[in-house]
Amino acid sequence: MTIDLKLQRFEEICLKDAKRQYDEAISEYTARQESLLDEYKKKARMQAEQQIEAEMEKIRRNLNRELSVNQIAIRRACSQKQARLRRELFAMLRQRLERFMESPAYEELLEHQIRQAKEFAGCEEIHIYMDPADERFRDSLSQKAGCEIRISQYPFFGGTRAVISSRNILIDNSFETRLKEAEENFQFALGGWQHDGSR
Repeated sequence: MTIDLKLQRFEEICLKDAKRQYDEAISEYTARQESLLDEYKKKARMQAEQQIEAEMEKIRRNLNRELSVNQIAIRRACSQKQARLRRELFAMLRQRLERFMESPAYEELLEHQIRQAKEFAGCEEIHIYMDPADERFRDSLSQKAGCEIRISQYPFFGGTRAVISSRNILIDNSFETRLKEAEENFQFALGGWQHDGSR
């Protein structure tokens, strides 16, 4: 083999080896870059997911805060409305009672209350009181009941009160007490209509 051929052969082997080394280096570099790219993508995706989750949590907190503020405002408005309606309702009830107290049925009610109080007392001593505004009924009711009826020093908006001292009992049939009890126990029934039309 001549020197030229040997040189040519050597050159081919060197080029082939250099090409192999070049291909390996490129392949290694490409693999490393792809690995870095995959890692970067994973990191970027994770950061994006964390950021999205943080933003969603922030939005949830803001919505819950707004919801809470709105619920408080609605409850306050509802409570104020209920208080206003309660005042109007009991003012109307008081007006109706005042009209009722001008009717003949009111005297009948007083007579009935007095009779019941006397029956409850039996043979015990009882003191029956009327509202100062009802003094006009005292004589006729005293005659019908067959007992003394006293006028209270304190107005109680109609009805009667009776005291059985020996048993330490107060029979309070005054409208004032009944109205107060009704107002204390009154609640709005919240709910929809049932299928039969009743609440």
